[in-house]
Amino acid sequence: MVGSDPIEAGIVTSLSHPGSNLTGVAYLNVEVAAKRLDLLHKAVPAATSVALLVNPANPIEADIQTKELRTAARALDVRLRVLHATDLSETEEAFATVARDGGGALQLGVDPLFAHVREVIGMAARHSVPTIYPWREFTAAGGLMSYGAVILDASRQVGVYTGKILNGEKAANLPVQRPTKLGFVINLKTAMALGLTIPPGVLSVADEVID
Repeated sequence: MVGSDPIEAGIVTSLSHPGSNLTGVAYLNVEVAAKRLDLLHKAVPAATSVALLVNPANPIEADIQTKELRTAARALDVRLRVLHATDLSETEEAFATVARDGGGALQLGVDPLFAHVREVIGMAARHSVPTIYPWREFTAAGGLMSYGAVILDASRQVGVYTGKILNGEKAANLPVQRPTKLGFVINLKTAMALGLTIPPGVLSVADEVID
C-alpha cells in the first residue's frame, strides 16, 4: 500500500497489469497535496506563509509534492517555503523554524517518516504551528486538520488481495487498486488551543468536525 503513483515510483509498470510478482493499493494522497494547501490557506487565512515539510531521502514523493505546491502556491498568492527532514529531530527543528519566523503554517508531506502520529502532533502543539496532515489519524489524535485518502478503506482492499493471493491468484494478474475516497477532518479543540477561528465556509465542507 503506497500513497503515491506506483508507476512513477517504479514499483509497477502498469496499474491494470502490474507485470511482476507485486500488486496492491495506491491511495490518493501525494496527488492531492495542492488541495491540502488550499484548505489550509482557507482555514488559516492570517498565515503569511506556508511551509511544506518533505523527506529528501524519498526524492520521488518529495519532488512531486514540492512541484505541485509551488504551482498551487503561486495560484493562491501564498508564500511557500520547503523544509527538509530525514529524521524526527530534524522534523522537530522544522516546526521550530516555522514558529521562530512567526505567522506561518505547515503542511506535512506524505512520507513514512512522518507517520509517528503522537510525536509529530506533539511537535506542532509545542511550537503552536497550525498544521494540516495527510491522514485522519493525526486529527483524531489532536492534530488541527487533515485531508487525504481514507486509509481504512485502502487497508481493507489490501486484506482482500492478500486473501486472493493466498488462494492461488497471481499478483501480476491483479490490477493495482486506486481508492478515491477522501476525507477532510477538522479538530475544533485544537483550533481553540491555537487561538484560531475556523471560517464557517471551511467548516461547512468538512467531512468530520471533532469538538
